[in-house]
Amino acid sequence: MGLELYLDLLSPPCRTVYIFAKKNGIPFEFKEVELMKGDHISEEFGKVNPVRKVPALKDGDFTLAESVAILLHLARKYKVPDHWYPADLEKRAKVDEFMSWHITTLRQHTGKAFWLKTMAVALLGKPLPPEKIEAGLQELHATLKQLEEVFLQDKPFVTGDKISLADLLSICDIMQSFGGGHDVFEGCPKLAAWRQRVESEIGVELFIEANGGIQDAKSFSEQKIPPEVAKRLMARLQHHLGQH
Repeated sequence: MGLELYLDLLSPPCRTVYIFAKKNGIPFEFKEVELMKGDHISEEFGKVNPVRKVPALKDGDFTLAESVAILLHLARKYKVPDHWYPADLEKRAKVDEFMSWHITTLRQHTGKAFWLKTMAVALLGKPLPPEKIEAGLQELHATLKQLEEVFLQDKPFVTGDKISLADLLSICDIMQSFGGGHDVFEGCPKLAAWRQRVESEIGVELFIEANGGIQDAKSFSEQKIPPEVAKRLMARLQHHLGQH
């Protein structure tokens, strides 16, 4: 059996892995795991990833979870172009630095904005009070300002002149905001120009293929969510609302 990638393209980390594999011509079988249907909590998927999260990788008897670990494994095994994760130690360290910041900061705030604007409607049947949504969006915009001023600066891409894993991880998380109908690039010309460069490097067709589903927020509110899944999702929503 060949490489299998277990993904749901509504998930930013899954879109990152999907785009990376497709862009670099890595052959794989796409195993769809529909989170909103609870596929990830099935016994079958638990054999691939006992933590029951996507993305997950299976290659023969070898399994691997966590998006960054999967990306680095694919980069090394398939010897992708150096710009994705440079061999130069200092250039690589800057990618590592950004990926660490991304996990603790950018992903947290893009995810929170998505949950407050989109998932809340799907779970509660109505929008949250505007002030709660606005607070989440303010956190997101402060983080995007930091991305722009501290990391991107005047460079074409986040860590230098060429696209890297840092850009790919970022764009997939930032696109999550479109799930709530919120265009974070509006009024941010530098960030918008960076998005266009990243999209061009990835390829417009592949970019739309991977990110198209997240832009249809209506689909979330119309889905019938199984009770066990709804319970888990509600716990995450309460976390984002600061209710523990």
